[in-house]
Amino acid sequence: MSNDFDDVRPLDSGLRSAGPRRSEGAQRGIQSVEVGGQLLRALAHQGRPLALKDLAREAGMAPAKAHPYLVSFGKIGLVEQDQLSGRYGLGPLALQLGLMSLQQSDPVRVAAPLLPELALCTGHTAAIAVWGNRGPTIVLLEESPAAVHVNMRHGTVFSMAGTASGRLFAAYLPAEAVREVYDAERKEAKGAALPTWRAFAAGLNEVRRDELSRSEGGVVAGVSALSAPVFDHQGRIVLALTLIGPSASFDSRLDGAAARELLAAARQASLRLGHRPAHRPP
Repeated sequence: MSNDFDDVRPLDSGLRSAGPRRSEGAQRGIQSVEVGGQLLRALAHQGRPLALKDLAREAGMAPAKAHPYLVSFGKIGLVEQDQLSGRYGLGPLALQLGLMSLQQSDPVRVAAPLLPELALCTGHTAAIAVWGNRGPTIVLLEESPAAVHVNMRHGTVFSMAGTASGRLFAAYLPAEAVREVYDAERKEAKGAALPTWRAFAAGLNEVRRDELSRSEGGVVAGVSALSAPVFDHQGRIVLALTLIGPSASFDSRLDGAAARELLAAARQASLRLGHRPAHRPP
């Protein structure tokens, strides 16, 4: 594994949403705004226009109580009512706010706060890898309580053929974006016969099916890994969340505890980036 990116600095893994650093209970809010917010949350959760009675039920309030909020939200463009069906949906201001939020979302900054808990609850090293010009590259690393003694640091470039992160990106990125990197790796391999691109690509269907990739001693003997994709609002993979640990204690089962924790963290990051599973391209 290469280490040509030593100037890459770890991001602040303790990032939180902007705001005063006081406990939530110590902050004074406006209850009516919070109540009305339940209606907006219900619309966002359902993902489709709803009739007043259905929207009120989803928000846990009576229709008579919900209606004045919807009128006010309609005046500022947060919701709009279809004149024919009478159903309420998110309005143009909600769309503008959503687009601004997506533009300001840095995938690494969104996923970074998940690493410490992921490493703690699984007992393994957790890493974030992004796609670089030489392949999957580590940009953030959270060592586990029992650190793996592998020459791995920020800027390490993962092998495509032999690592969980490499196969994950190969499975979700367009073939033209990864084949050149794979062919170069195959050409440079010394004493290790890598499969042809056709044979390699054929094995990626399982990665897409399980939404997980794994490796067991593929690059370093005695070291295993699991990797899960994080998607943006357009269903594109933007980074890989990867767990790395000694094979002797690493549960690499796709339905094991480590896989469940990893997949839950990846899906949480994807959700914060605006991803909805139905939007992921095949």
